[in-house]
Amino acid sequence: MGSEKIKEDTTTTAVPAKDAPAQVKKIGRTTYIVRVHFSKTSKETMSDKIKRMLKNEIRQM
Repeated sequence: MGSEKIKEDTTTTAVPAKDAPAQVKKIGRTTYIVRVHFSKTSKETMSDKIKRMLKNEIRQM
């Protein structure tokens, strides 16, 4: 076990999907599939969300 080396494949590959965009990442023998979802009813822009998250983070410090 001491002479074994663990090789991680950290390459990222986009995978086409019917329902939602997905990102696939393999780390070791585990494959992670991340799907992206955006609310169609949201009134907050991505910029607004990032600003809100940063403000909340600063308040916690």
